[in-house]
Amino acid sequence: MIRLRHIQYFVTAAEQGSFRKAATLLNIQESAVSRRIRDLEDRLGASLFHRHPGGVSLTVAGQRFLRRVRIALHQIEVGINDVAAIGRSEDGIIKVGIFSSLASGFLFDLMKAFDAKHPRVMVELIEGNPSLHVAAIRQLQLDVAFITGTTEWPDCETEQLWSERVFAVLPTEHRLATQQALNWDDLAGENFIVSDAAPGPEIYDYLIQRLAGLGHHPNIHPHHVGRDVLLSMAAIGRGLTLTSEATTGAQIPGIVYRPIMGEVLPFSAIWSRRNDNPACRRFLSLARTMARTERAAVRQVAAAMSPHASLSQSPDLSP
Repeated sequence: MIRLRHIQYFVTAAEQGSFRKAATLLNIQESAVSRRIRDLEDRLGASLFHRHPGGVSLTVAGQRFLRRVRIALHQIEVGINDVAAIGRSEDGIIKVGIFSSLASGFLFDLMKAFDAKHPRVMVELIEGNPSLHVAAIRQLQLDVAFITGTTEWPDCETEQLWSERVFAVLPTEHRLATQQALNWDDLAGENFIVSDAAPGPEIYDYLIQRLAGLGHHPNIHPHHVGRDVLLSMAAIGRGLTLTSEATTGAQIPGIVYRPIMGEVLPFSAIWSRRNDNPACRRFLSLARTMARTERAAVRQVAAAMSPHASLSQSPDLSP
């Protein structure tokens, strides 16, 4: 069998013009170089070197073989470097399923930060509903998906990373547009519009659950349009809709966003434990770090606003 190191012995001897010099460079015995090159010649059925007292020189067969193996060694080196770069997450591709807007918020910040750290890794985004994303995760067609809720999915790893407030989308002239925040009683009796595409079906179920609990049967009209068109429809008074906080970064003429008090959507990362994509591991690691930092910042703000914190930070005025 011709081994890679035998090829390396041959190339080094050809470049040095001497088995002795090649052995010194390779830090092995000269006899080992001579023996392995002889084995290589026997395997090929042709002499590769003219041997003389001053060293060695290539035969015609040796010259042709050298040209070929240099190309092969270069390709092997390129392959090694490519794989090593993927292992270091310098190159590669990540397929990410999304369910939330990238207009602003955690997901926007995550994508921007990852791109800054790993500019040569391509991130491919795929929109879809949670069940489709989870099926693709199990089949390793997606590396990771970000979906709403904290449901545990069989054969998948799940980790909650961030939360977003829920907003009602109203036309600017709507009677509720002057309020800074809304509750579900304010929205009872309103007409709603949702998209047939994700996350429209989830918004539909969300509205049914919240308003039916108040004794109202909501009037919801599905439309076969995307999110941007749906927001434009809300602007011209075709109905109200709901969206998550990240989407409020998209400024659409004619609409206002108003938070619904007490409504918060958790968002989780879903991935397969069988996924061995190094770039995906780096991506998840960065997501966890950013989530911890964001939670710590929220706790600090909450502590600073606490009445007990204010009292504890007041100067001691006792004599």
